[in-house]
Amino acid sequence: MADLPRKAAARTARLAALPLGYAGRTALGLGKRLGGAPAEAVLSEVQQRTAEQLFRTLGELKGGAMKFGQALSVLESALPEELAAPYRAHLTRLQDSAPPMPTQTVRDILTADLGPDWRDRLVWLDGAPSAAASIGQVHEGRWRDADDGHERRVAVKVQYPEAGEALQSDLRTLARAARAIGPLVPGLDVKPLVEEVQARAREELDYDLEAQAQRIFAAAFAGDPDIVVPDVVAVGPRVLVTDWLDSATSLATVIASGTQAERDHYGELFARFLFSGPARTGLLHADPHPGNFRIIPNGDGSPGRLGVLDYGAVARLPQRGLPAPMGRLISLCAAGDGDALLDGLREEGFLKERIQVDPQQLRDYLAPFVEPTLTERFRFSREWMREQFQRLNDPRDPAYAITIKLNLPPQYLLIHRTWLGGVGVLSQLEAEAPFRALMTEFLPGFSDSGFSSPE
Repeated sequence: MADLPRKAAARTARLAALPLGYAGRTALGLGKRLGGAPAEAVLSEVQQRTAEQLFRTLGELKGGAMKFGQALSVLESALPEELAAPYRAHLTRLQDSAPPMPTQTVRDILTADLGPDWRDRLVWLDGAPSAAASIGQVHEGRWRDADDGHERRVAVKVQYPEAGEALQSDLRTLARAARAIGPLVPGLDVKPLVEEVQARAREELDYDLEAQAQRIFAAAFAGDPDIVVPDVVAVGPRVLVTDWLDSATSLATVIASGTQAERDHYGELFARFLFSGPARTGLLHADPHPGNFRIIPNGDGSPGRLGVLDYGAVARLPQRGLPAPMGRLISLCAAGDGDALLDGLREEGFLKERIQVDPQQLRDYLAPFVEPTLTERFRFSREWMREQFQRLNDPRDPAYAITIKLNLPPQYLLIHRTWLGGVGVLSQLEAEAPFRALMTEFLPGFSDSGFSSPE
């Protein structure tokens, strides 16, 4: 496929057509139903065609449209099964691929960013991309070190032309169309998801900033027996060259067809990376969609290590680790100390001074964050995730009232989104993990003493 469509009007028209297409298919479905077709068959057909249009459009436009789709895909496990099933294959495809840009365009960008002699260092470059993301695509190459002439395999990430302009334009359009797009993914509040992606977009375009973060992670995890972070080799405004990660599959494959042993193994490594990263680096990898986590099996075919890619979305934690009040608040909630929990939430800015809430309703609301800590090992599942999501989004449920009373302080925005995304991925994996032990080890302020066990 050619470069990103550059005319804002054309991109806006394609995004705006999504809810119109949904309305047309719904009307067609109603006609078929009146004609005698079974309701289940009509609903399935409408959902399947809607999923195809939504994720085909998001994937082809790349830019902010695809970035929004990737963020949405992490929360897929929260959708009811009858709605999620038609979307799942398209979501998985979107997490790992997008149409490529022309080879000559790639060479032109390499020349502009690495200099006209880039071929002296990048001595071989595969013309076909090995992977694609929302704002760039990755090619395999071979890099010759200037010092000793040693050659090594590298991954060359090249940003799409006009990626910044397309990204910002798409996100503005999606923000305006959030209410209309909502029916395409029933049960999910699209607007705050778009707003969060907007907030992170500018950082993700800065490859120098990404390289800085990746170097910190690579140094911190060097020699780790379970986690592999490729180091940075070279960087330019639109080019990032890193060590090659020899992996043919991602967590998306394990989600789709992994054995239970693989799900548990890689789910635990995934959770361990998300929790230990802040303590080891002072940074939080904040883009937990499955395409960024690569499977590196052992030579004997047994479950192996987990490779981690894409450091464009990173939360910089001034306290070099997750906030200690976060651990204390979760501990208080798990222990059933409602009054102390309320005091702590007010002190940290989650509750305004004059807002009153029922402590038990508050504990019920926070259950998705606390319940996995109440047992030695917790089994995540799509069913559990859907139950939590539906309960918190049901106006008839008492816990729903807490939603409009709680405030999310700015320093917790990215942490909160990453936490939810991580729980979403673990639920897609249906993995069992020692969540309590991981939090005890890596979350400051967390203690499991005095916990009240689930009934």
